[in-house]
Amino acid sequence: MRTVLVTGPGGAGRTTVAAATALAGSRRGARTLLISPDDIPGFPPSTEPAQVTDTLWSVRTDSAEHFRAELLALQDQLSGVLGLLGGNRLDGEELTELPGSGQLALLQSLRRAARGDWSRDGYDLLVVDLPPLREALAVLALPEQLRRYLRRLLPQERQAARALRPMLAQLAGVPMPAQWLYEAAARRDAELAEVQALIEDRATTLRLVAEPGPAAEDALRTARTGLALQGLRVDALVANRVLPRHSCDPWFAALAAQQEKCLDHWREEWAAEAPPRELPHLGRDPQGPDDLTALVALAGGDAAPAVAVDDRGTGRAEDSWWIEESEAPDGPDGPDGILIWCLRLPGAVKKDLQLVRRGSELLLTVGPFHRIVPLESALRRCTVSGAALTDGVLRVRFTPDPDLWPRTG
Repeated sequence: MRTVLVTGPGGAGRTTVAAATALAGSRRGARTLLISPDDIPGFPPSTEPAQVTDTLWSVRTDSAEHFRAELLALQDQLSGVLGLLGGNRLDGEELTELPGSGQLALLQSLRRAARGDWSRDGYDLLVVDLPPLREALAVLALPEQLRRYLRRLLPQERQAARALRPMLAQLAGVPMPAQWLYEAAARRDAELAEVQALIEDRATTLRLVAEPGPAAEDALRTARTGLALQGLRVDALVANRVLPRHSCDPWFAALAAQQEKCLDHWREEWAAEAPPRELPHLGRDPQGPDDLTALVALAGGDAAPAVAVDDRGTGRAEDSWWIEESEAPDGPDGPDGILIWCLRLPGAVKKDLQLVRRGSELLLTVGPFHRIVPLESALRRCTVSGAALTDGVLRVRFTPDPDLWPRTG
């Protein structure tokens, strides 16, 4: 299944482009599902997949309903504890969703699509209308982060000693975690793993939508490094609502000139990753499939690169993370050379970069973006001996630890 995740700076028309992408894919014969948190004109506002055309379905994520269902299920699991504490159960009607519930509802929708819960025959193309860019980066990073938290707080290997728990509880003087807690954590980890696998799949790419202008230019420049840090590959930068370049009206001519200046910068900055693809301004907000079809036609038909499904750019950004080995031969106590882990981080600035080695993980911070990356097996047996940022590539030097490398002589 090909997955296209659509996001961009707020107010740039990402939902329109997501719907147009889904429509273009379905017109080429791909069984397509569009997931969006918003009601889209001309599309059924259904929280279960509803058919739009012969090969196109759409579904709207319902964060409020997902929040109620999750909290009521947790309440059932904790019913015994609540009874001991004298707590009163909450009814579904009195639950109001909390901030962040929309993110979890989106992840649940991605999991159901990945599992094939919504279609026995599956889908060829999944198009996801994500939140604005900064929030979208946080959502896509959640599965990896939450799984790490679960492993640290409730490591599965500790539940193996169930027979020892009564004795351990006596020694520690506190009750040990119940088995259902480990089972719940294992289920949640498995669910998050399914979503993480979808996000990290080589057939999953990100499609950025922005209206050319100074604000969008700044937002994309800031987010570019975050995209690389999170291992997300951009397949297209869609310049939306592009005005005609020639106008007799001085006001429109000035706006068009500003857009063209921004597009020139994007063509230079994104040339190697995702050259800008332009969608014209319709002169009004799109109002349904007919307008989306018009957008496809104005961009050049079904094969228009701005909205068509293709195989360009697929692959994780970790494909741009690699290890260089020194040419020095291995000595009897392990490698004599230095291993260099190279991480391509376009747009990164040295003063905004922080690097910390902790056990088998590397803590990377680039400006407002943060990620904890597990080290490969060979690097775990090394010590960090330095790092340098050159031409958008962070090179971390690892010196093999003789005590951790198997002796060959």
